[in-house]
Amino acid sequence: MNELLLIILAYLIGSIPTSVWVSKRFFGIDIRDYGSGNAGATNTYRVLGSKWGTFVMIIDMLKGVIATSLYVVLPLRLQHNDLYLTNLMIGLGLGAVLGHIFPLWAGFRGGKGVATLFGMIVAIQPEVAIYCIGVFLVVLYLTRFVSLSSMLAGVAFAICILFIFNDDVTLYRIFSVAVALLVILTHQKNINRILNGTESKVPIFKYRDRRKQKRKDLMD
Repeated sequence: MNELLLIILAYLIGSIPTSVWVSKRFFGIDIRDYGSGNAGATNTYRVLGSKWGTFVMIIDMLKGVIATSLYVVLPLRLQHNDLYLTNLMIGLGLGAVLGHIFPLWAGFRGGKGVATLFGMIVAIQPEVAIYCIGVFLVVLYLTRFVSLSSMLAGVAFAICILFIFNDDVTLYRIFSVAVALLVILTHQKNINRILNGTESKVPIFKYRDRRKQKRKDLMD
């Protein structure tokens, strides 16, 4: 019973619609009416800029970390049961991700849950999160596509769990594959836009791009 209440609380934490509240409070708009129509960090980058996009991403990640760490209120004997704890943390994290995708506080129209999902991974296995961060940042630097960076980071997560760390918790292995598939499936529109050359790039490396453009202009 305690576990069910914690998962419900995790869902409520995940339901905090960061980008929606930020866009309404500081810009007088609903972020879901602009850009891709998604209430996530990527669309916030596109519509409101890198400052607010970064803020939304950090808060959405923290939702995953905090929700997945709710197990600390349980008795110590349960906290030291590794299999039980891992399974519970997965349940708590998924509750937060579900809340982000279908937020109670924003008419059940949320984001794709990638940042919250990543926060969940940070809470469960920080070492794996470092690998995923590395993949995300490298791809983002090379392409400036947050969507592509997120997809490849999701695939990297599954590879880490299945092969690099070879985790022996069956549910966690299944979960890692499900995460990779879920991230790809929820980015089908992004994949089509990337292939069509219409996917928006986030303005994170605008100064780098300006330097490249200047060098190109000089060469021309």
